[in-house]
Amino acid sequence: MTGGDRQSALVNADSFWFTYTLSSIAAIIAETVTYPLDLTKTRLQIQGEKHVGGHNVAGQKRGMVKTIVGIVYTGCRISFYEIIREKILKKNSDGSFPVWKSSLGGLTAGAMGQFIASPTDLVKVQMQMEGRRRLEGKPPRVKSTTQAFRKIITEEGFRGLYRGVVPNVQRAALINMGDLATYDTVKHGVLQYTSLTDNWVTHTISG
Repeated sequence: MTGGDRQSALVNADSFWFTYTLSSIAAIIAETVTYPLDLTKTRLQIQGEKHVGGHNVAGQKRGMVKTIVGIVYTGCRISFYEIIREKILKKNSDGSFPVWKSSLGGLTAGAMGQFIASPTDLVKVQMQMEGRRRLEGKPPRVKSTTQAFRKIITEEGFRGLYRGVVPNVQRAALINMGDLATYDTVKHGVLQYTSLTDNWVTHTISG
């Protein structure tokens, strides 16, 4: 590979869409691996409630909306963090990224990612509430994700999709301030004080 080809490959690897796609794939894998645990948790939470109001209600598998939220939120927050780190706050000349910068970057990226994912997060909560209604033998108010979105927009307008966005954004901002800042700081320390290179092993240790 020539120098120009290597440079082109590095540019493509650092692009927003490459980072977003890679993060989304990671979110899909993570949700797939943890779904059995999530389903088990849900079954444990609702056990003893299957005979409510004289109705025998089978446990409902709910994972699609949660997976969508994970993909949108994870892809956005990591992509935003990369842009903030490389284009706005920028690293020091030695390649380091101070804790205050990584904390500010994580805070901002988490808030932006949650703001974008907030409508889907709201629908996820509503779908979970529908599962509770079924357990109580009540008729469902919405039967699909699409219908849930349409119902919110019809009754409350587009702004209704962002109900509860402020506490959601605040929570995500604080979580990601610690999450992404810790990851980036640890990764730099591993690269600086060990013989490891910037590869998947280093990323796994930092994560």
